[in-house]
Parts: sequence; structure tokens; C-alpha cells
Amino acid sequence: MKFKFLVYLLPVLLIALLTSCESDDNGVSEGRLVVHITDEPFPHDLVAEANVTISKVEVRKSDAGEGSPYLVLSEEVVSLNLLDLTNGVTATLADLNVPAGEYNLVRLYVDEASVVLKNGDVYDLNVPSGAQTGIKVFVNPPIVVTGGITSELLLDVDVSKSFVVQGNPATPAGINGFIFKPVIRATNLSNAGRLTGVITDQEETGLEGAQVSVFAADTLHTTTFSGEEGQYVVLGLHAGEYNVEVSLRDFATQQIENVEITAGNATVLDVELEEEE
Repeated sequence: MKFKFLVYLLPVLLIALLTSCESDDNGVSEGRLVVHITDEPFPHDLVAEANVTISKVEVRKSDAGEGSPYLVLSEEVVSLNLLDLTNGVTATLADLNVPAGEYNLVRLYVDEASVVLKNGDVYDLNVPSGAQTGIKVFVNPPIVVTGGITSELLLDVDVSKSFVVQGNPATPAGINGFIFKPVIRATNLSNAGRLTGVITDQEETGLEGAQVSVFAADTLHTTTFSGEEGQYVVLGLHAGEYNVEVSLRDFATQQIENVEITAGNATVLDVELEEEE
């Protein structure tokens, strides 16, 4: 039984299931599961690193009874700076075959967490029960592993909510600590699409640091920031229509409604921002 688990933090956790199987009377009884992790964006102006150390990854079947043991996917210790995982970048936590079926819960064991500011200050954070009982991430709807088929599960870590600033974040001197309250969203990438594009000015120059906010109805679903050349990627969006807002200091905010996301495909949305007068 082989299971692959990928971690992509700062904007997303991705679990991919790759083809690998054993035959039963009807064909295949196992599929390969890959888990990636990423994270929603975190302000870069003051923070250089948002670190976590994961020591174990487990998964649970939907039909498992209360108290039933979890399936261990990985016990390899992985240390990640979530700020390195953005705009489509992912990291692998585990990669192996698992029994076919539905899985509705992932459990991450986080031993350590820390924040490093750009001025060099380091904050080691308390991780309540993270190493003892693990952090539960519910998968709704459950991810279905089919024999011989690849499936993908994305864990989207919201860094801005997971690392809560204490004090005044307006300046490094005003920050006196962080509280670690992990907020993670699980998405079945097999049934999801992605939004990608480039943010430019009127001279068609790529703009770095533009905030791309994706809304489902009136609720903020996820956020990311454009890279050095204006490129951005939002992973793990369920099929449907979304409203997108793009903002950057000194530029007028652009709002695009009814952006269609299709399962298994990329929707390209390039946005041109105009300078404020």
C-alpha cells in the first residue's frame, strides 16, 4: 500500500493520488494518494518566515467507526516556510497507495511553529496539542480514492489567520508576539479548478504584490498575491461562479464578477490596474 502526501503551505495543501494498484475480482482495489500543502497569503512587508514542522500525517475513512485507528501516511519530519509556498507552489508530505474508498479527515501533527520578522526578531509559538493529538482537517465532500486512478487533495493553510499578530502590526517594533491558531481548508483537486493570470499596469508591466481576493457569493473564499512579474495562481476552487477583486496601493481596485471556474481546468483572468489620480 503506497501513499503520497504533498505539502504546499502559504497558499495551499495538495494531495494527489497517482495510478498504482492491486487487482481484485473487479479490477483494482487500491489507488495512489498524493498530498500537497500550501497556504493563503500572509503579509510580506514585515514577516520573512512563517514556519511549521510536521512530524506525522494520518487519514481516516468516511466509514470508520468512532475510535477506529487512522491510516498513517507519513512519519517523516518536514519543516516548511509557508511563505515559500504560494502561486501554485506545493510541497509533498506523503506519497503511497491506500485502500479504495472515501476519506473525510486528515490529521496533521505539528511539533513546532515560529515566525521570523524581516528585522531578525524570532517568535517561537506554542502549538496546543498539535504534536499529541494532531490538527484535524475535515474533507467535505470526502475525497474518493478509486483503484488505479489518481486523486488529489489540497490543504489550503490561511497563514494570516493561523499566525495571529499580537500588538501593533503597523511597525516591527509594535509586534510583541504571535498566537498559532491553524486554519486549514481541504479541497478535492480532482473536482476543482484553478484561477490564474497576470496583474499589469496600463503599460503592460507586471505588478508585484497585488492582492487577488476570490469571493463565493458575498463570502471571502481565499486570497493570494501576485509575484515579481505580476503572475498569480489560486488553486482548489470548486466549479462555479466567483467574484474576484484585485487591489494594490496607488491603483484603483478592480472588481470582476461571475468568473466561471470549471472542474479540472484553469481559468485565465488577466487584470489591468489603473493608477489612482
